[in-house]
Amino acid sequence: MSQVWTAEVRSTEGKGASRRLRHTGKVPAIIYGADKDAVSVTFEGNFVKKALEDMDVYNSVLTIEVTGGKKENVIIKDLQRHPARSDVMHIDMQRVTDKTRITKRIPLTFTGSAVAPGVKLGGMMTFFQKTVEVRCAAKVLPKVIEIDVSKMEAGDSMRLSDLPMPKGVEVVALLHGSSDYDQAVVAIGKVRR
Repeated sequence: MSQVWTAEVRSTEGKGASRRLRHTGKVPAIIYGADKDAVSVTFEGNFVKKALEDMDVYNSVLTIEVTGGKKENVIIKDLQRHPARSDVMHIDMQRVTDKTRITKRIPLTFTGSAVAPGVKLGGMMTFFQKTVEVRCAAKVLPKVIEIDVSKMEAGDSMRLSDLPMPKGVEVVALLHGSSDYDQAVVAIGKVRR
């Protein structure tokens, strides 16, 4: 799916104006940051619904083509959804450059759990975290962090400091400087005999 979104500038703001836009099948949004004025825009509702089916879009730098020829590089900072229907009600987007340092929650995927020696011996693998908060430049923002657990033995655990981070990506919890923040991510219990 393309990471280029087309938007129209909107001149009206407020709850009533946003409600009228949603009734016409549009999704209101705001683009802010990078020491520029905030810009209120709208997207086609069907496009947004389809684009958000791709989970990578939440951790990607998107190019927004605003009517009038202006392009903005942004990340999705927040989504507001309807409480009953899960329709997108509003999108907050933050401008980024290649050098902009951003903080995002990135999903963790675990590979090799079925072949881990500790699991083969009868140990149970427990996953304590599904995401990790990272800080990095926008250009190196990972879509997902893959963790190979295929060599874990019974009684082993993996902490935040053990995660294989891409170059230039830092785990926010570890920046506090205390080992108390170095939480367990995955572990295999000892085998009872």
